[in-house]
Amino acid sequence: MKRVNNKLLLAAAIAALLAGCDSGGINIEPTTNDNSTDNSTTTPGGGDTTNNCAVIESTEVQGTPEGANCRYGTDFVSSSNPLTEDLYLPALPSGGAHIFDGSLFVGESFGSNAELAEAGIAKGGDGVKLEVQAGATIAFKDSSAFMVVNRGSQLFARGTESAPITFTSETDVLGTVGAEDVSQWGGMVINGFGVTNKCAYEGNLDDGTLALTGECHVAAEGSTDDEASYYGGDNNADSSGEMTYVRVKHTGAQVAAGDELNGVAFDAVGNGTVVNNLQAYSTYDDGIEFFGGAVNVDNYVALYVRDDSIDIDEGYRGTITNALVIQSETDGNHCIESDGIGSYDDMADGTKTDRRAEIIDQGINSRPVIDGLTCIVSAQAKGTHDPGAGWRFREGIYPMISNSMVVASFSADENGAEGSNYCLRVESDETLAEAETGAEVGITSNVFACQDKVKGDLPNDDTPADWATATGNEFIEVTGKLDPTAGADTGFVLLGGTPAFYTEASGAQAGVTVSPVERAYLGALSVNGSDWTQGWTYGLHEGSRAQPLWFE
Repeated sequence: MKRVNNKLLLAAAIAALLAGCDSGGINIEPTTNDNSTDNSTTTPGGGDTTNNCAVIESTEVQGTPEGANCRYGTDFVSSSNPLTEDLYLPALPSGGAHIFDGSLFVGESFGSNAELAEAGIAKGGDGVKLEVQAGATIAFKDSSAFMVVNRGSQLFARGTESAPITFTSETDVLGTVGAEDVSQWGGMVINGFGVTNKCAYEGNLDDGTLALTGECHVAAEGSTDDEASYYGGDNNADSSGEMTYVRVKHTGAQVAAGDELNGVAFDAVGNGTVVNNLQAYSTYDDGIEFFGGAVNVDNYVALYVRDDSIDIDEGYRGTITNALVIQSETDGNHCIESDGIGSYDDMADGTKTDRRAEIIDQGINSRPVIDGLTCIVSAQAKGTHDPGAGWRFREGIYPMISNSMVVASFSADENGAEGSNYCLRVESDETLAEAETGAEVGITSNVFACQDKVKGDLPNDDTPADWATATGNEFIEVTGKLDPTAGADTGFVLLGGTPAFYTEASGAQAGVTVSPVERAYLGALSVNGSDWTQGWTYGLHEGSRAQPLWFE
C-alpha cells in the first residue's frame, strides 16, 4: 500500500514526538519514519481514511489497516527482505497489533568478515535500529514466522510497568489461542558480537588479552536457506539495544532435528544490551537460551515453558538476578539446563581433552552468576521433552548460584525410583573437579525440596547432595506431596502470598534453616518486599491471565 502525506506536517509531528518520548537508557538517533502520527490516504471513492501503520520510507510500502490492527506482507519485511533502514512501531489505538505475515529480520545477515566490512558493521549500532513504543503489540501469523535482530542492528523495546510490549501470535490477538498453546509463531533471535567458544581465540578473557585467531560466524538456530543468520565475535560489551517490560508469548518451532526456536535466543549478546523485566510465556522449547556472550538479565519470568526455562551454553558470562520459573502442571523439563562448552563431544581441533582444557584456561567456558531464583517444578513423568527437574550442570560449566530455591513438592513425584525429577544434577568432570576446590564453582544459600534430591556422583564418591550441604545449602526431606505454604500443616513453610510463589519472611520459614547472603530473602520475590511482577506480566495475577496457577 502506497502512502501519500503532508511532508511538513509529518516532520513537525516527528520532532514533537521525539522530543517528548525519551524514556532514559539508550536512545537511537531521530529518524524520518515515526509512524505514530496519522497518515491520511485517499480512497478510490473519495474521502479520507486514517492509516496508523508503519511505513518503509525508501519504498513507501506501508502496512494495511485491518480494524484496529495493521498487517504487513512480505513486501514490507521478511527473511529475504530484511529491514535496511530504521523503523518505529507505535502503540496502536484501541489496543491494535502490528501483525507480520512473514519473519521480521532487523538488518541484514553477514556470514564473513569481508561482508561485514563492506557494510560498515563492526558493533551494535552500526546497523538498522527497530524501536517499539511502550504498550505496542507485535504479532506473527504462524510458526514459520520469527524475529531476528542481526549483528550490528539493535532492538529498542522500552515498555513500562503499565504499558508492557508484547511479542506474540496472531491467534493470541484474535483470542483463539489456549492458555498453554505453543508454536503459534517462531520466537526471537538476537545475534551479537560477543564471545562464543565455538570460535577459536588466543589469550585470556579475564586478563583482557582474548582475541580471535580467525573468523567467527556461527549459524544461529532457525538458520536455513535465506533465513540464515550468524553470531559471534570477541566483544562481550557489545550492545544489541534494550528490552524492558517485554512479554514473549506462545512461541516455538522445530526447524529441524535439534534445531528449535525458543522464546528468546541471546546469541553472543553483549552486556551493553539492557534486559530488564522479561517474560517468556507458553514456549515450546526454551524460555531464554544463551549461546555465549555476557548479557545480564534482571527480573525474568518463565511460565509454562515446555523445555528448559533457562538454558546456557558456549561460554555465557552474564548475570541473572531475580527470576521466577513456574512450570505447567503437566509439562516442562529443567529450570536450568547448562553447558560450559559448545560442541563438547565433538571438538574440532586437538584432542577433546586438550581443547576443552584450553577453553577453560582461556576463561571462555560458561560461568553464569545467578542470584534470587525461584523454581516451582512439576514432578511429572514426561512432558513434551523430558520430566520436570531442577538444575543440570554439565560439559565444563562453572556456575555461581545463591539465594535460590527449587520446589518440586506441590505435586507427588511421578519418577521417584527413577530419579529423573531431581533437584540437582552435576555431571561434568571439569565442573566436579572445580566444585571440589570451590574457587570458580559455587552454590550457596539455596533450598532444594524434591523427592529426588540429586542425580549423579562426585569424583570422591560423595553425592552432589553431600557437596551442596557442605557448601551451605539445604535439602528438605520430601515424601510424596508436601505443600510448602503456610496454609498447610506439613512442618515445611517456604512460600506464601497470593498466588503462593513469594518467599515467606525468614521468621515464618518453618523447617528451613539456610539463610540468604547479602540480601534479605531467598528466591525471586518476598511477601514483605515490592512485587516486580505486578502490572506487566501475563498469567500470574487475576485480571491478566487465562487460568489460575495449578498449585493455587
